[in-house]
Amino acid sequence: MRATDISAPDYFHKVVDCQWACPAHTPVPEYIRLIAEGRYGDAYMINWKSNVFPGILGRTCDRPCEPACRRSRVEESPVAICRLKRVAADFKDDVQPRMPRPGPRNGRRIALVGGGPASLTVARDLAPLGYHCTVFDADPKPGGMMRSQIPKFRLPDSVIDEETGYVLGLGVDYKAGHRIDSLKKLLAENYDAVFIGSGAPRGRELDIPGRKEAAGNIHLGIDWLSSVSFGHTDKIGRRVIVLGGGNTAMDCCRTARRLGGEDVKVVVRSGFEEMKASPWEKEDALHEDIPILNYLVPVAFNHDNGKLTGVTFQKVKAEYDANGQRSLVPSSEADETYPCDDVLVAVGQENAFPWIEADCGVDFDKRHMPKVDPTTFVSTNPKVFFGGDAAFGPKNIIWAVAQGHEAALSIHRLLSGEDITERPLPEVHISSQKMGIHEWSYDNDISAEKRFKVPHRDKVVALKDIRTEVELGYDVKLALGEAHRCLNCDVQTVFSDTLCIECDACADICPMDCITFTDNGEEADLRSRLKAPSVHPDQSLYVSSDLKTGRVMVKDEDVCLHCGLCAERCPTGAWDMQKYFIETTHAGNACPSKRRSAA
Repeated sequence: MRATDISAPDYFHKVVDCQWACPAHTPVPEYIRLIAEGRYGDAYMINWKSNVFPGILGRTCDRPCEPACRRSRVEESPVAICRLKRVAADFKDDVQPRMPRPGPRNGRRIALVGGGPASLTVARDLAPLGYHCTVFDADPKPGGMMRSQIPKFRLPDSVIDEETGYVLGLGVDYKAGHRIDSLKKLLAENYDAVFIGSGAPRGRELDIPGRKEAAGNIHLGIDWLSSVSFGHTDKIGRRVIVLGGGNTAMDCCRTARRLGGEDVKVVVRSGFEEMKASPWEKEDALHEDIPILNYLVPVAFNHDNGKLTGVTFQKVKAEYDANGQRSLVPSSEADETYPCDDVLVAVGQENAFPWIEADCGVDFDKRHMPKVDPTTFVSTNPKVFFGGDAAFGPKNIIWAVAQGHEAALSIHRLLSGEDITERPLPEVHISSQKMGIHEWSYDNDISAEKRFKVPHRDKVVALKDIRTEVELGYDVKLALGEAHRCLNCDVQTVFSDTLCIECDACADICPMDCITFTDNGEEADLRSRLKAPSVHPDQSLYVSSDLKTGRVMVKDEDVCLHCGLCAERCPTGAWDMQKYFIETTHAGNACPSKRRSAA
């Protein structure tokens, strides 16, 4: 194998698996170290720069970072990255003075359709650069689905008000109660660019017998949640069936429990493990005494002269073909009927663009979705950009934020006369952590603690009030313990082959046997000769140039704990612990297009 080119910014970025997995590439280990130091405001601002809504996401994120966390390769549970994000938000000082100031207007006007996370991210990036950003939203307050569809017992209004307020405080105009009903008219107002972040506002219907007749007690989940959020709905029947297995269904069933539902069931067509809902969302529903019934497909809404009486289900089972593709087929068991007073349908969401005329230059595909470039987020109309659920369908808030950053960068480059297809490389800041012969500027001790549980409010109390937040969050002591579980994956073991005397001391002391001195060879062969088995071949090998004996040093990045023992033991300083702080480029950063060295 060739010697690893560690000057390429992406190499060590990929080693920081949590940051690599986060769509917004938040510098996770950096803000966790700051939390451990009690520097909550600094930790918040690092989050704010990349994910815009730390307090919101610290409660609601789908956590793509956590399955990637290297801690789960040492033990079962990853670091509670998401809940530590909330710690930064909960314990920060006043960060308002640290926010950017509105820049002098540059004469460019940007229209943003929808007041959700994607649009607010675009505005956050562009307003400080002098763009006049106007957000058009049908709702009275900003936040989009964060405000309308996430229950208050999970996400209080005060948190949404604070973090959307930081964005509007940059000089962004928010047109409340202003629904855009014609893109053609909006384009005629000569905006320099239009960003569409209108979400996926339409709940998917379930067209089975009895749907129309019993319509008075059958509600689309997302519409019903919005009605509850804005105070239009405050009760529901005693017996409630929720159809669907995603996070919206979990929000529906838990909300129904708080509005009078005593017998609330979730019924899902798939198996429990295949449900789209996050594991912790399912756990919370079960904790609140809500059963989840699986492998049942609704076939009829039963009614008595229009009054809903129950739902009949066909029992199905999973079968797999030779390629492992699953299909649900009827079982031989009899249909099952469950009585109910109300049904909440949460079987998916759809995009709806009736307000985009055919002659606006925005083309749609066969699924009635806009044709959007997945890198630049521009549509077939060069002035119209999409992001969030409006671009590629429903996902989590963090994806909308990441796409908002990319769209803002595209808009800025477009209006600066630059090629929007050229995406700038990340900024990489490198600093040695050496403070003495055996001392580092970070805590390299590996904590043996298991993941700390987040305290919850007593169930009896929580179920009495729909606005009482259930999760209480970590206190300072628990946060410190959880932060110490982080393995500091952004502090890299950097090897200098010219200083190595091949004493093998580093390989001897390594607690994970991830360092091997051996003859070079093809990658598959080299992996077979490592001291520890290479169980994740998608993870990189750090390979040195030829050493004096002709051998090479090979380190399996997959199992390295970044403990620094190799560097402490090395008598010649061939190993160093260097922090790689990697920031993705946003609009307004220096935007070089040429490849940049990280070293």
